[in-house]
Amino acid sequence: MNLTAPESLIFWTSIIFIVFFILLRKFAWKPILGAVKGREDSINEALSSAETARREMQNLTAENERILQEARLERDSLLKEAREMREKMIADSKADAQAEGARMIEQAKTAILAEKNAAMAELKSQVSSLSLSIAEKVLKDELSNKEAQTKLIENMLGEVKLN
Repeated sequence: MNLTAPESLIFWTSIIFIVFFILLRKFAWKPILGAVKGREDSINEALSSAETARREMQNLTAENERILQEARLERDSLLKEAREMREKMIADSKADAQAEGARMIEQAKTAILAEKNAAMAELKSQVSSLSLSIAEKVLKDELSNKEAQTKLIENMLGEVKLN
């Protein structure tokens, strides 16, 4: 085989390329492909982990929102209950105060009536005592005179017969 210079250059270049290709395939291709495959796997794994983390974050966010909503509802319920309790306590206090006021007014009325009755009894006692004293003086004056005494007895007997 008689080859010319450009043909021999192409021939030897082709041979070197084929040998280089075989050597690369045998020694370098598998490690390079393995490294690329490993890198691809690690990237896919990282993407998968990121997606899992994103889903977990969404779940945690949803859970946090649910917990916050429950806490708000519970807070609103407690505030409503506290308001109702406060209003009930105020209403009970007003009712107790009104009842106590009515009881005190009734006691005062009873005390006033008792004082009034006692004053009336005292007044009657004093009036009767005064009346007896006046009657005694009048009778002493009238009975000291014999003629007036007789006239008084006749008048009294006359009144008894008339009734």
